[in-house]
Amino acid sequence: MSWSLPKLVPRSAPLILLILTLAAATGFAAVGHLVARYNANQQSRGRKLYSQGLAAASAGHYDDAIAAFRAALTCDPTNSQYQLSLARALRDSNDPRRLDEAESYLVALWQRSPQDAAVNLALARVAAHRGSVEDATRYYHNAMYGAWNSDPDANRSKARIELIQFLLKKNALANADSELMALSTSLPADPAAHLHAAQLFADAQDYSGALTQYREALHLDPSNSSALAGAGEAAYHLGNYTTAEHYLQAAVNKDPQDADARRLLAITDLVLRNNPFHSHISDAERNRRITAAFSQAETRLIECAQQKGVDLHAAGGTSSSPLAALQTRWMATKPDLSRLRSPAETDLPDAIMDLVFQVEQQTASVCGPPQGLDLALLLILQKREAAIQ
Repeated sequence: MSWSLPKLVPRSAPLILLILTLAAATGFAAVGHLVARYNANQQSRGRKLYSQGLAAASAGHYDDAIAAFRAALTCDPTNSQYQLSLARALRDSNDPRRLDEAESYLVALWQRSPQDAAVNLALARVAAHRGSVEDATRYYHNAMYGAWNSDPDANRSKARIELIQFLLKKNALANADSELMALSTSLPADPAAHLHAAQLFADAQDYSGALTQYREALHLDPSNSSALAGAGEAAYHLGNYTTAEHYLQAAVNKDPQDADARRLLAITDLVLRNNPFHSHISDAERNRRITAAFSQAETRLIECAQQKGVDLHAAGGTSSSPLAALQTRWMATKPDLSRLRSPAETDLPDAIMDLVFQVEQQTASVCGPPQGLDLALLLILQKREAAIQ
């Protein structure tokens, strides 16, 4: 039997359409498979590049990290994690020229997800790099109250502490103190957490808050030498010298090698033993302390004058130095010491001590910070109200 070509060609239009459709579907399927394989290969390559970028950033090699993250983004342009990591690397490279680019990536991410805590934290750190207290505070707060993928309480606490440290660095002490008050209400029952908060309070010069946190740490760990020394130092700065002596003595007993605690304890002891305004001493002891302070003021005045080449006994009082003027007043007041025992001289103790304090203040200004008893007398002046208590 013989076949002719016309007999092999389908004559039905529907059959031709079906064949063409099957061919097109097969082609599209093949193309789709190739595209899927290409995308999968690109994503796999992106993940490898991203891992390389993380390793480089962890090692502080930010130029390498930036290059790797950029390459990863070419493989997966919409990957928000790649964008976030690239922005972080740009920011942490400490190149001010890269901050704008970092911020542009982060703002784009923030616009897509304003509640993302990680993005807000990254923006807060950019603002901190720029030194903007207002912007940093806003974004840190957004991070604190935003959505965290894991361990939200710990991450919020870390974000607040980071904000506090930034505010302290910018000397925004009032703002830092407000954040510290908020932090102190959510601390865990952990001595280390209270110790850290106490140090931050001290850095903010809020010694009352610091003392409270040191006491919280001691409540949890009564023998903690760091908390004992810290509580003593905080009380010392508050002028609560009796309290300071209690904690500092305990700290020295616990750790005799703590030189700072020993130094503060020695000064505190001098303050307590020489404060004539203490309410629980006899008149005789008060007079003894005033006389000793008056004598010490003369010694300090003479030594300071010698250091500065000032003649305290210039003929006719011709010296223009304030030290010479104080010496003249000291000489005029010296005879009054004999009248301290008189009940009628109720204002004399204050008048004598006022002169002592003026000598200590002036010599500190002219000759530098005092030491020993001179420092104790100056502290009694500065913290008089607290020292009386």
